Amino acid sequence: MLPVASAVAQGNGPGVRGGRAAALGNASVALAGEVWSMGNNVAGLSEIQRPTVGFYAENRYFSSALNVGALTVALPLGRPLGVGPSADGTAPAPAAAAVWARHGVVAFEAQRFGGQLYNETRVGAGYGYRFGQISLGGRVDMLQVSIEGLGSRRVLLGTLGGQIEVIPQRLSFGASLYNLSQTKLASYQTERVPTVLKAGLAYRPTTQVLVVVETEKDVERAANFKAGLEYRPVPVLAARIGLATLTEQASAGVGVLAGAFQIDYAATFQQALGFSQHLSVSKSWGK
Repeated sequence: MLPVASAVAQGNGPGVRGGRAAALGNASVALAGEVWSMGNNVAGLSEIQRPTVGFYAENRYFSSALNVGALTVALPLGRPLGVGPSADGTAPAPAAAAVWARHGVVAFEAQRFGGQLYNETRVGAGYGYRFGQISLGGRVDMLQVSIEGLGSRRVLLGTLGGQIEVIPQRLSFGASLYNLSQTKLASYQTERVPTVLKAGLAYRPTTQVLVVVETEKDVERAANFKAGLEYRPVPVLAARIGLATLTEQASAGVGVLAGAFQIDYAATFQQALGFSQHLSVSKSWGK
């Protein structure tokens, strides 16, 4: 039972956020500009231009005890750079400059994993800021782990993230360090919340194709190599595939942009454990 439990448990780690990331093998550290950057790489929040709310649901291997649910809200601070009057108030700035919020983006997240016997609850706040071609971000989480009959434990942990546009609109690099303080969860065998380092690239050879690759390293486990491909035949529709080596997991999914709504679905398959399903819906509003 122990290997299976280890494979399916949340493990207090960063987990998956959004159907898009799930379909891409969770190679998401270099993705930016969506509400799910709050969990994938907090630095990516900096490119959100409008207030956005998102809901994410995951069912692992058709077991209700392994359900995941997350609600995230992202709020840009100040007008996007390049929108509105120029410095002297006489003329608008070039529209091409309107790519990120002037004072950064703040986000809040609530997430829950598990059932009655074992569950994890996470509440977090994050902030992302972009200057030039570089984005930086950080978040703080309160994590509660509950086991029936043994009680609950709450801990605080921090995460840092960064991204850089190596070639504007073409190639981006992202990195994230989860639980940088190596927070202890229990004194028994010095059990700690996992410390996870992720680094990866997002390459866009054309406006329709996106290729992502990523390496994820838990300090106590072997490295996990992940890759994904996204193809957009039209701007409102995306098809995605991905894989991850450590978990021997393959994934595929679709995304649909319907007005202010972004809907993403993914299915993942692990040979020994079966299928998992991921669904996320986000909505933006305002100018």
